[in-house]
Amino acid sequence: MTDSSSNAAAPVECRDLPLATRLWLVSRTGERPFERRVGLIAGAGLFPVRFAEAARARGHELVCLALRGLAHERLEQLATVFYEVGIARLGRMIRLLRRHRVRQLVLAGKVYKHELLSRWRVLRYWPDWRAVRLYLVRCRDNRKDDRMLEAVIEEFEQEGIVVRSALEICPELLVRPGVLTRREPTKAEWADIRFGWQLAREMGRLDVGQTVAVKECATLAVEAIEGTDRCIRRAGELCGLRKFVVVKVAKPQQDPRFDVPTVGPETIESMKAAGASALAIEAWRTILLEPERTIAAADEAGITIVAIDDPGQPLSCVPAPCS
Repeated sequence: MTDSSSNAAAPVECRDLPLATRLWLVSRTGERPFERRVGLIAGAGLFPVRFAEAARARGHELVCLALRGLAHERLEQLATVFYEVGIARLGRMIRLLRRHRVRQLVLAGKVYKHELLSRWRVLRYWPDWRAVRLYLVRCRDNRKDDRMLEAVIEEFEQEGIVVRSALEICPELLVRPGVLTRREPTKAEWADIRFGWQLAREMGRLDVGQTVAVKECATLAVEAIEGTDRCIRRAGELCGLRKFVVVKVAKPQQDPRFDVPTVGPETIESMKAAGASALAIEAWRTILLEPERTIAAADEAGITIVAIDDPGQPLSCVPAPCS
């Protein structure tokens, strides 16, 4: 068992991370210093807030484009320049970033894709021409999450705006390996973790989702468009709120610039409501938000959290898989 304080979000630098993690963070853009002025497109959740706090603490000027109806209100206080923008107003985002001479950009926070597929989405989000062209032309044959976000990044880079990983500025949010809670997984939970790990890896490879729920080496639920919390609650309904295991891992092809696996207090609340007993996450590839609060909530609920350092090899630290 590790001391949970080792996963507290004390500021660290990228050079303090394991070599494999450092190389992953800069794999798409190369290793280069951040400029003083940084752009942020902020979705829902606390991750954009934590990034903004870290950026300010390191002396950056932050030009924040907050997605309307999603981004946290505290971002306006943390940003040097703040705008609220519609989620489908891609052309306006680019114009605002160019107006403020932003050449490096970070994407952080959730976007709820199921809402983007709602019946009246065109009237609700009123996309500009650039967003329409991206959807109908660039993503005509592939509208999976990764391809859509890669296409958005390509649009920014066409305009000389390089998209970087937020974790280059706040790497302290990445979870370290070990058992984070007072209780360690039982032998049965370890077996489910091993089973679920390989399943989650495959779902990630297919760009379906990052999370699976498992009980007695049977698959209860696989995350898709609904997101992690709804996947967990659905699993609880299917097994009658009896104990089960949740596994969340990065995709094998995970781009560090977007959609990095994230857990926090809301994850534990969903697990508690659904009756889940164990959470397995990937060390150095998962963001742990509010670690002290998350771990305390897990301890109170009797939930164990284990972060596993998996460099792509079969797990050696857990018992044999289910037969």
